[in-house]
Amino acid sequence: MAMAANFDSRFSGTGLQDLIAKEGRFETLVTGFGFTEGPAWHRDGFLVFSDILGDRLHRWSEDDGLATLREPSNMANGTTWDRQGNLLICEHARSRVSRLSPEGNYEVLASHFLEKELNSPNDIIVKRDGSVWFTDPNSGRSARWGVERPQDLPFQGVYRLDSETGELTLLADDFAKPNGLCFSRDEQHLFVNDTERQHIRLFDVRRDGSISGGAVWGETGGTEAGVADGMKLDEDGRLYCCGAGGIHVFEPGGEKLGVIRTPEVAANFTWGGEALDELYITASTSVYRLCMNVRGHHPHARMTGV
Repeated sequence: MAMAANFDSRFSGTGLQDLIAKEGRFETLVTGFGFTEGPAWHRDGFLVFSDILGDRLHRWSEDDGLATLREPSNMANGTTWDRQGNLLICEHARSRVSRLSPEGNYEVLASHFLEKELNSPNDIIVKRDGSVWFTDPNSGRSARWGVERPQDLPFQGVYRLDSETGELTLLADDFAKPNGLCFSRDEQHLFVNDTERQHIRLFDVRRDGSISGGAVWGETGGTEAGVADGMKLDEDGRLYCCGAGGIHVFEPGGEKLGVIRTPEVAANFTWGGEALDELYITASTSVYRLCMNVRGHHPHARMTGV
């Protein structure tokens, strides 16, 4: 089933329509889930995504259709691939970041900071140096999105995990609810959005892995359903971020082009397809595909399974 893409062009810019393929329609790939999240595309031609409320990780491909990858998933949310082709998973119910190898070996990478349990890791990315960066809001400590329990840490932070030493470093603790994150193409800047405040902040990344700055860079609010969530760049440096009404698209300098209005409330998305010119969107009960005229930026597309 396919539906025409809709656009909000109230904002200045070169035109959001130019980024969408002429025949661009939302294609429903799979549906009937509790709440889809955490999409990650593998260069071998398959998509991994989570169903938080269904407590499963799924795998989908054009040839093989839908399969369950992991059940239970500990109410997994965000996922990504590391440079070795392992799947990194944010687990709401167990408040940890884990790693699943292609052979099926499972390992916990991070679960505590300063001897206190993490809140509920949410979204996750990997830098070219192999370090793992993730957000840790308290969403998974509610009965709906995880397991209801008190919060151990007095803040909701952003972290960097050294993949070689296992050292976990707190980078920022002044968010109301940190969620999606991504690097600039040169990895000298880090974008992190805040679900509660409905904005995107921009940080400078220092050589030692610490960050500075954090000024508000963009806004994702509005009157329609949807909050700041999954976030990615395209090959030209435009930033795409889930928000009110769909996926908000910004020029590299921060000027908003408009909003790609999704059939259901979008939580996350990833670039995929052989040429990385397709958006795979996890939106409420479904996963959709939208063909684009631009390719996605993927920092290690040639080095790993992404």
